[in-house]
Amino acid sequence: MKRRLLTLGAAFLVVVASVLVFVKPADAAVGLHVEGRTIVEANGQPFVMRGVNHPHVWYTGRTDSFADVKALGANTVRVVLGSGKRWGPSTDVPNVVSLCKQNRLICVLEVHDTTGYGEEGAAASLDEAVDYWISQKGALVGQEGYVVINIGNEPIGNVDAGQWTAATTAAITKMRANGFAHLLMVDAPNWGQDWQFVMRDNAQTILDADSRHNTVLSIHMYAVFHTAAAITDYLDRFEANGWPLVIGEFGWRFNANEVDHETILAEAQARGLGYLAWSWSGNTDPILDMATDFDPARLTTWGQRIFNGANGIKATASEATIFGGGPTGTPSPIPTPTKSPTPTPTGGGKACAADYRVVGQWAGGFQGEIRVTAGDSAISGWTVTWTLASGQAVTQAWNATVATSGSAVTARNVSYNGSLGAGAATTFGFLGSWSGTNAVPPLSCTAS
Repeated sequence: MKRRLLTLGAAFLVVVASVLVFVKPADAAVGLHVEGRTIVEANGQPFVMRGVNHPHVWYTGRTDSFADVKALGANTVRVVLGSGKRWGPSTDVPNVVSLCKQNRLICVLEVHDTTGYGEEGAAASLDEAVDYWISQKGALVGQEGYVVINIGNEPIGNVDAGQWTAATTAAITKMRANGFAHLLMVDAPNWGQDWQFVMRDNAQTILDADSRHNTVLSIHMYAVFHTAAAITDYLDRFEANGWPLVIGEFGWRFNANEVDHETILAEAQARGLGYLAWSWSGNTDPILDMATDFDPARLTTWGQRIFNGANGIKATASEATIFGGGPTGTPSPIPTPTKSPTPTPTGGGKACAADYRVVGQWAGGFQGEIRVTAGDSAISGWTVTWTLASGQAVTQAWNATVATSGSAVTARNVSYNGSLGAGAATTFGFLGSWSGTNAVPPLSCTAS
C-alpha cells in the first residue's frame, strides 16, 4: 500500500510538474526569443533580421553609422565589440545599446576576440568571452527586447573544430547560470563557415544545452558557399530539423570563387531567415565595404546591392514592433505618395520625373524616398526641387547632394547615379523632421 501511495504520489507530482511546465512555457519571452525556427518578439510577432555588421570596436567615433544604416532601411545592426584580450575592452556598451534604441535598431552584440580560437594564437576562448559579458551585465539586463548577445565571433578555427560543441555548450550554460535571459546567438566553427559540419551535426545538442531554449545558430557564408548547391543544401538541413538559424555574416561574389550572394539573399527571403551582411565600412580590404569611408552617400557596388537590390534590406526589412513598426504596430498615418506630372521634354528631349514616398513616419520624424526616372532619352544628370511644408526640415540625405535654403530643397545626383538610360530610374533618400502635417509636396525634376 505504501509503495502504491508513493507511486501515485510520484504520478501526481509528474502531472503537477507538467501543468507547471505547460502554463509557463515562455521563460525566454521576456524579450526576443525563438519559437521553433523563428525569432519572435515578446508579443509573439515574428522578427526577421535585415541588417549589417558595424566594426565599432575599431572605429568607436563612427557613432553616426547607426543612424546611417537605419536610414538605408536596416532593422538590425551587429556591433563588433572587444573583450580586451585582442581588442578593446569595449566599455561603452550602455552607449551602444542607447544608439541602437535611438535609431530603432535591434542590437546584436558580439565579442570579436574569439575569432579563430585554436588556430589563432591570440584569440580568446568562449569562456573568456562569457566573462566579458558578465562584466557588462549591468548594461544588458532589462534590454532583452532590444539586444541579442552573440557570445563570440567565429569562435573556433580549422584546428580541432570538434572542440566547438563542448565549448559552446559550456558558454551557454555559464551565461544562463549568471542570469542572462537574452536571446543568445552562437557562431559556427571553421572561422564561422562550418565546412566540417560540426555545428550542423551537433545543432540539437547546442539547443538542448540552453535551459531557456532561447539560442539561435549563426552561419557565416563566404567562399565555402560559392555555389547555390552548397548554400541550399546547408539551409535545407536546418529547415528539415526545425533549427533556428541566421546568416550572421556574408559577403558578395566579386569574383567567380566568392560567395553566391544572390542565392543567399533569395533563399533567406524565401525561408524567412535573418541576415546580417559584412560590413558597413572600414575593412582592411575595402572590397567588402558597403559605404566608402563610412559615407552613406557613397555606397559601393556591394552597398547598393545589399540595401537597394532585389531581396535586399530596403525591399524586405520590417522594423521591430517594440519600436512601433512592423505589421502589428500602430504607426502614424503615412500620406499617400504622389507622383509629379511627367515634364515636357526640354533641352534636346532630355527630361525626368520624380516620385516622392514616405517610407516610415514616427512622432516628429520621418524617412522619405524619391525615385528619379529618365524620360524618353538618356540623361547625364538630374536635379529635383521641392518646397518644405511648415514644420518640415531635411536632416540627412544619401545618394544625392541635398541643400536647403529656407523652405526650398534642391537635390542633385552624385557621381554614380546621374547617368540614366531612357526610362531608367534611381532613388535617393533622406531623414526629416515634421510637426503639424507631414505633407507630400509636388516635385520638379530637370535633366541634363
